[in-house]
Amino acid sequence: MRSRFVLTFWQILVLLGFLLFWHFGGVFGYLDPFFFSRPWDVLVRTWNDFVSGVIWRHLWITLVETILAFVIGSVGGVLAGFWLARRELLSAVFQPYLKAVNAMPRVVLAPIFALWFGLGIWSKVALGVTLVFFIVFFAVFQGVKEVSPVLVANARMLGMNERQMLRHLYLPAALSWMFASLHTAVGFALVGAVVGEYLGSAAGLGYRIQQAEGSFDVTGVFSGMLVLAIFVLLIDALVTLVERRLLVWRPQPVATGIQG
Repeated sequence: MRSRFVLTFWQILVLLGFLLFWHFGGVFGYLDPFFFSRPWDVLVRTWNDFVSGVIWRHLWITLVETILAFVIGSVGGVLAGFWLARRELLSAVFQPYLKAVNAMPRVVLAPIFALWFGLGIWSKVALGVTLVFFIVFFAVFQGVKEVSPVLVANARMLGMNERQMLRHLYLPAALSWMFASLHTAVGFALVGAVVGEYLGSAAGLGYRIQQAEGSFDVTGVFSGMLVLAIFVLLIDALVTLVERRLLVWRPQPVATGIQG
């Protein structure tokens, strides 16, 4: 308990230090408020947007896009990762193509998705799915591949069928890899939604940031970035809760350094 309190204290201290540096940088002229705004102005703008209700519609649209991209991309990545990892020939055939598509900058796909799916939410969802899918896929694929061949041989010797091996051997081995990738995928799902909105939309947090940037409203840009940061932290916290429920069997790391 004490270790967690100390960790929280230092996290808050780092945040306060950053805000103080930002504030006094503007006060003493090191950071021009025209280009960097001020932390208090950003907080006031964000608060007013929530109180007035202006931001709720945009936040809801981005939330829907992010959740759809995260769910579709994650499910697809998990299924494809398990499927290809268990099929040596297919994985060898498709591996160079998967790597080539994964190396492609996703931004170039945004105009194509806009032509295919229109300027509604589905073009943003498609962009987010392309980001999430490969992160989860490669993590799950590697997690299944990391299973010891000795364990696989022993399981077969004990008479386990493919379904039993998947449940008791491959799935537990890949869960840690999968959830590690999901924490990263949350942010990328949001990135896909926001970038898609930024490039072409009529609503959403990306649209608001693009509008603020177009009118040189630096405070509005930083306010949108603040909302996005809070947004990601909340979704990541939900992923962490699910992870703790599903990985209760995993031994906790031994605490070092700070003693409670």
